[in-house]
Amino acid sequence: MKNTIFTGCGAATVTPMNEDGSVNLKKYADFIDELINRGIDAIVVNGTTGESATLTDEEQYNIICCANDVINHRVPLIAGAGSNSTAHAARLALNARNAGADAILAVTPYYNKANENGLLEHYSFITKWCQLPTIVYNVPSRTGVNIKPETYLKLAENPFICAVKEASGNIADAERTVSLCGDKIDIFSGSDELTLPFLSIGAKGVISVAANIVPERMEAICTEYFGGKYIESAKSQIALIPLIDALFCDVNPIPIKEALNMLGKEFGPCRLPLCEMEEAKKEHLRSVLEHYGIL
Repeated sequence: MKNTIFTGCGAATVTPMNEDGSVNLKKYADFIDELINRGIDAIVVNGTTGESATLTDEEQYNIICCANDVINHRVPLIAGAGSNSTAHAARLALNARNAGADAILAVTPYYNKANENGLLEHYSFITKWCQLPTIVYNVPSRTGVNIKPETYLKLAENPFICAVKEASGNIADAERTVSLCGDKIDIFSGSDELTLPFLSIGAKGVISVAANIVPERMEAICTEYFGGKYIESAKSQIALIPLIDALFCDVNPIPIKEALNMLGKEFGPCRLPLCEMEEAKKEHLRSVLEHYGIL
């Protein structure tokens, strides 16, 4: 059995930017500190929600350094380190280690894809370079690659691969992964709306987008479930569905960044090709935030 990186709710953090599109590290530091003070169990940087695809390697390194300084070992720091180039992903992973990350989140190779042997070699190469606990990130809607339960069993033989962020939305396959792998690999939900279903099959928690604005409510789903309050956890999950739907009414992270801006956080624009939300979607998001008493 490998060590669990964290239990509960990890925040897939949004990257704040200035109006010119440069990263605002001061605002990021303040935001991470706020999330920790509000009870979040782990901080994830340079993920999909953090616009990693448009961040330079230097920017990603600086973001990890910033987060590491602020966190100061209070919660685990997990850094995205993914690429469709294995060599590039390994460099990002090594940079993450040098910048102070406790673990990496490594998405499957996208566009050029990979067969099962390619996936195994890809993750073997990355982990040999960085030698950090690694969360495999499965998000086929974005990458065109879906990891099968049988492949997870083989990946679990790698001593550095500790967990998977499962964002396929396929609960049945997640069940098969648990059945095959047992405690050889941890599972985290990669979908806010499926947090409770994943917990019910043994997941350790969720890596959450909604936690950027409602960390306490996402935490409650986990803490209630782990405390044996299953009905309360279910009610907490169901109560958040309209909000979660609104946060995914456009391509992530456009809505969550817009929500933070509506809340006065001044997180700036997304980088192209992500663009500003249409007015109708903005108004819908605003009305939902008002309904929840967030705005």
